[in-house]
Amino acid sequence: MSQSHQQPALSKCPGCAEPPAAGDLFCGVCGYDLSAVPARPGDRPTMAITVPPAASGSEAVRWPAAAETDSSDVPAPVHRPSDLPGTDSGGRPLAEQEQQREQAQEPGAAAGQGAPVGPGPEPVGGPEASAVPVRHDDRAVPGGAEHSGDFALAAPDPRTAEHAAAAAAPAAGGKVCVACRSGRVDPDGYCENCGHAQPRERDHMEQELGSVAAVSDRGLRHHRNEDSFAVSSTALPDGSPAVVAIVCDGVSSASRPDEASAAAANAANESLLASLPRGTHPQQAMHEAIVAASEAVNALAQEPAGAMEHDAHRHQNAPACTLVGAVMAGELLIVGWVGDSRVYWVPEDRSRPTARLTEDDSWAAQMVAAGLMNEAEAYADERAHAITGWLGADAYELEPHTAAFKPDRPGLVVVCTDGLWNYAESAEEMAAAVPADAQEHPLRGAQVLVGHALDGGGHDNVTVALLPFAVRPQGAGSACETV
Repeated sequence: MSQSHQQPALSKCPGCAEPPAAGDLFCGVCGYDLSAVPARPGDRPTMAITVPPAASGSEAVRWPAAAETDSSDVPAPVHRPSDLPGTDSGGRPLAEQEQQREQAQEPGAAAGQGAPVGPGPEPVGGPEASAVPVRHDDRAVPGGAEHSGDFALAAPDPRTAEHAAAAAAPAAGGKVCVACRSGRVDPDGYCENCGHAQPRERDHMEQELGSVAAVSDRGLRHHRNEDSFAVSSTALPDGSPAVVAIVCDGVSSASRPDEASAAAANAANESLLASLPRGTHPQQAMHEAIVAASEAVNALAQEPAGAMEHDAHRHQNAPACTLVGAVMAGELLIVGWVGDSRVYWVPEDRSRPTARLTEDDSWAAQMVAAGLMNEAEAYADERAHAITGWLGADAYELEPHTAAFKPDRPGLVVVCTDGLWNYAESAEEMAAAVPADAQEHPLRGAQVLVGHALDGGGHDNVTVALLPFAVRPQGAGSACETV
């Protein structure tokens, strides 16, 4: 997005204090939105760093609410000591100190005997307050005989109890900034007071539903979470349970990938919840769910006529995402996918072999399948992760993949995006990353796996769903049918 003015150069990231690279819009370490840092004002900034502590045994200073301003660019209103009920650091009433200064400024008072020089702000408190660390970027005009170095206070400090309580209940359902705890959050998600970008609801999501759990995180490098998931459960016509997990990964090179992944996950989940109770075979139900998800993503490409006025880039390409899902119904495990998100099987007995149950729709997978490269050579190529199948109006042809398995032993089904499997690509690496108690505590296991990706670098959004699979004692043998 073009900028109407040049952003000020930052020596360090406001989020993690690491120096950003030249031209970065987001911090390469913590993902902080560097464009949200407000430009340095040209006049005199007046943001207080702290407030004078109350004397021992006296009540804390109660700051009145500052008058509202038209913009965060306007300096906050300055309160004079006579406006503030309370005491200074010496325990004396602030109003009394103000009266003493007014008397010192009456005509006839000797020049330089406490009278301020010029229109500079009045100091707070007496000489005892000179050591209080209340500092601004500029000072009262120097030269006075009793220039203490103190400065007038700006807007109420949000850390005081009264102001924090007021900020906790914003008017008309508004949100309060998580950084300064006083500014209102505008519709774009930025604080009107300090300009801090607010965490979005989708930056980190967790859900646990009975025996299935899922966790999704923005990661450390992306400015938003373009993944989405849906977990649910229903009953088959015979009353036996069916558990569903859908995970979608938005295609970053497409427009509105976050909307695409959310629409696909919701549509696929709703389709499965509608077809499974009717007695539809779970594998056919998964196929129909992927088709429904594709139609939901295609519908996003139909923009209103006036959309171009707000974003000239919205029509460069259609919204798109990948999808992978798993259904546990009866003694069957059904998986379905389009794209490069994956499903892994991790047996409860870790001495048993693990397996990857999906095949990527990617350039690397095609090269390996055609015998042109081995797997190591293909995934070392810079084109390895270019996907050849996705959901979206500009997809060449929708080819849903489904597979049905009948495990003969208990295990854990791992449904994830490439934000996780990039850090545990093989089935053995994924099994090693799964905690030993994930079968009994799937939410904790999903949290550990997301942490594994973040510890590895967190270069992408990370989403994983875990489904513990239990089998009846008489369930012997296994079968697999792939479509």
